[in-house]
Amino acid sequence: MAPAQLFHVLPSTGVPIYRQLMDQVRALAASGRLAAGEFLPSVRQVAEDLSINPMTVSKAWSLLERDGVVETVRGQGMRLKTPAAGGSAAQRLTRLDPLLGQVAANAHQLGLDADTVIERLKTHFVEEQ
Repeated sequence: MAPAQLFHVLPSTGVPIYRQLMDQVRALAASGRLAAGEFLPSVRQVAEDLSINPMTVSKAWSLLERDGVVETVRGQGMRLKTPAAGGSAAQRLTRLDPLLGQVAANAHQLGLDADTVIERLKTHFVEEQ
């Protein structure tokens, strides 16, 4: 089981806490720090460690399950699915769209052009592989 200390929240960012948790699970999975088949910490454990409402964690885990990122294993908890189980390439790209929209909006607010952002994204993509 992944330690609950992998997660942190920043209430002052304006991003809902459940969304921060979801984004962190996806990032941990993409980076390999959370392996396919590994169990997420329990709702209760994450809520206690982060001093947040258990319903917030439950919402994040439920939405991740809905999105096909994790699956419930009866009597054991939530387990990260293998990347192939996440749907077709088109479905995975559709799930990426909201994050790309956030990046585009932030880049626009910072006065950055698309080419600059794409080049920066490429360097991050190479670092993750």
